[in-house]
Amino acid sequence: MPLLVNGARVDLARPTGDMIRAHPYLEENAKILRSQPAQIVEPKGLLYVQQREFAVTTPKDGSVSILGSDDATTCHIVVLRHTGSGATCLTHCDGSDTEAEVSLIMSSVKSFSNSTGCGRLEVHLVGGFNDDRQLSQKLTNQLLRAFDLQPEDVHLVTFCVTELNDREEQDTHFPIIYGIAVNIKTAEIFPATFPEKGPDEHLRSAHVLTGAPLTNIYDAKTEQLRIGPYFWGPFPHVDFWLEQDDAQILQNLSTSPLAEPPHFVSHIRSTLTFLKEHPFPSQSLFPDRKPRIYKKNEGGLWEQVYSDKI
Repeated sequence: MPLLVNGARVDLARPTGDMIRAHPYLEENAKILRSQPAQIVEPKGLLYVQQREFAVTTPKDGSVSILGSDDATTCHIVVLRHTGSGATCLTHCDGSDTEAEVSLIMSSVKSFSNSTGCGRLEVHLVGGFNDDRQLSQKLTNQLLRAFDLQPEDVHLVTFCVTELNDREEQDTHFPIIYGIAVNIKTAEIFPATFPEKGPDEHLRSAHVLTGAPLTNIYDAKTEQLRIGPYFWGPFPHVDFWLEQDDAQILQNLSTSPLAEPPHFVSHIRSTLTFLKEHPFPSQSLFPDRKPRIYKKNEGGLWEQVYSDKI
């Protein structure tokens, strides 16, 4: 009996609205989450997860206490946690390969929980809205189905997605929550924004823009953030895109142009500039074919560690 709500298996043959009506506590939980103002999460103790990345750790982690991600419009942020071990994974899914991604995060959490005799797997889904192209609804359905296909029981605890994360303003729909964080020690999940999205923010964004698969960025055993090595070729038409005005970039490089946060276009421009500057990262960024490794320093901030010090 894989995907469960209050101990009963979810009937995925019926619309998600039926599931919400059958389990009103899901809507109540979503309402409570939506009502909370977004907290600003400072870099100390934070591991920020970008789109198509995931990270998993446990309460024993001495470096990371918060996992978080934001800037989700049609994307969904997924938190999977084992209540016995406390192992917690956060990922930012965009629908590129949902079934494989769910299997990956399931394996990552189970790898920290196999020796734990008690506890259960709980999943929290946040993000999306009633977008015109119904991409959010499609991703919601993909995630529900992928978790339902797992051999282990997974308990759906938070369901603040698509219609439950939607607000309307002058006939235009927007997400209510764009980002969340999870406290590894307390298991608290809350709406969040992040002034710092690094390290290597543009490198990691470039990896996504060039079609990367879901990537694990953190080694909880060594408490190291590992970026790369990533390889791509010259980005097609990069000069053309950099010459376009903001409206063209927004219209053509976003899944939901009217709902993007204000910094979307500047972020895309920075990423495209980075791709132009590094057409062959194997030469300019990863000549030794080794990842860029970071550890938290005494102040709780990421600091690059060089291979001769590892």
